[in-house]
Amino acid sequence: MPEMPEVQGLVDFLRRKLIPDDGPPAVVVDVEVASFSVLKTAQVPVQALTGTSVQSVQRRGKFLVLQIGGKYLVMHLARAGWLRWSDSLGTVRLKPGKGPIALRVRFAHGGKDAGTGDQPGFDLTEAGTRKSLAAYLVEEPDEVPGIARLGPDALEMDLDSFAGLLKSHTGQIKGLLRDQSKVAGIGNAYSDEILHAARLSPFVHANRLDDDAVAILHATMRQMLQTAITAASGKPAKELKDTKREALRVHARTGEPCPVCGDTVREVSFADSSLQYCPTCQTGGKPLADRRTSKFLK
Repeated sequence: MPEMPEVQGLVDFLRRKLIPDDGPPAVVVDVEVASFSVLKTAQVPVQALTGTSVQSVQRRGKFLVLQIGGKYLVMHLARAGWLRWSDSLGTVRLKPGKGPIALRVRFAHGGKDAGTGDQPGFDLTEAGTRKSLAAYLVEEPDEVPGIARLGPDALEMDLDSFAGLLKSHTGQIKGLLRDQSKVAGIGNAYSDEILHAARLSPFVHANRLDDDAVAILHATMRQMLQTAITAASGKPAKELKDTKREALRVHARTGEPCPVCGDTVREVSFADSSLQYCPTCQTGGKPLADRRTSKFLK
């Protein structure tokens, strides 16, 4: 699932493409909806974007937000979605229900390429059969329920506010970091990576961390996210996934040696997700057992 660094990388990439420093902003030529389930709103028709200019590209948590002609196209890539850019989309129209492409937006710069086959633009795609990719066309971003529920951005939380959040939360730290209503921008992968770097068990209860542990976790969270954003900056959209995968130390590395201590990275599986961790670095050398009781194997 794309998280804060990858979405920010897409934001930076789209800004360069759609709002170039050396020319006029891109104008929407056409919007094609190939999967009717992807569009979650109906009040503003997609045709309202045609002929209007891109005004801004922003990130809200893990949401990608394009301001176009006074409207907002908001996208959430969910678990298996992605944005695929092409400098030339061709002239073939999408066939509804066929293939992984759910939504296509074509652009032109200052009238150039309008009506030709070499229009640039992007496709929203989704792999697999579980369809969670979402697009919203709204008057204001806060009309999107997921954005309205967002907590503060992870990089905008100072130590005091972060400490206050943890002290008020009785649940496990892994779940708290992933809860977008509490901390916006972090998902399954980066929560694994942050907890590994901070040497904390994913199952430790947030309100049981002492002041030193909270300060280390806060600093680690900021450092890891900023490092990942820096790595993503300037990358083409097609390279962002590989950039993320190459930097991961424990997430999706089950059975591999921990790069810090050499212990074997282990996994705890849930109904629809899993987490990875290093026993030596994070749990005193003891493998985590039952995911529901959060006890250790004996």
